[in-house]
Amino acid sequence: MRRVHVVALLGAVVLAAGVGGTLAVSPHLRAVARDAVAPAPDAVSPPAVEPTARRYVDAVAAKDLDALVAVFAPDALIVDVTREIRGHDAIRHWAETEVIGGRLTVLGETPRPGGTTLLVRFQPGGVGGFRASYSFDIAGGLITRAELQYA
Repeated sequence: MRRVHVVALLGAVVLAAGVGGTLAVSPHLRAVARDAVAPAPDAVSPPAVEPTARRYVDAVAAKDLDALVAVFAPDALIVDVTREIRGHDAIRHWAETEVIGGRLTVLGETPRPGGTTLLVRFQPGGVGGFRASYSFDIAGGLITRAELQYA
C-alpha cells in the first residue's frame, strides 16, 4: 500500500509519497518546503533615515520610554489610526502601554519637506504584527505630529 502525505506550508501544498515507510520528496519540493518555513530575513533599517525619526526607531528598539517621549515636542500630537494623543503625559502613557516592548522594523522611508514617512512593520510585544505608515512632522529636531496608519 502506498501512502501519500499532503503538507500545507504557508499556502504551498507539498505532496510526498511514502514508499516502504520511507518518505520520498523531490529536490524541488524539498526546496519549496525549506523556503516556505524558513524565517524571512528582517528588513534592515535604511541607514539614511531622517535623524529624528531614527531616534524614535532607536528608542523603540532599546525599549527606552524616556528617549521615546523625548523625541516628541511637549505639545506634540499623535494620531494613532483615529485616536488622538497629545502632549508628553499622554504620549508617555501610550508608549508605555502600546509601544515599548514591541519590535519596529523600518521597511522604507519617503522624506518630504518638514518631515518624513516611514513604512514599518510593528510587532506589539515582539510577535505577530502589521505593516504601517508612520508620517512624522518634524521641527527643531522634535516630532510635532505623528500620523500612524495601517499600510
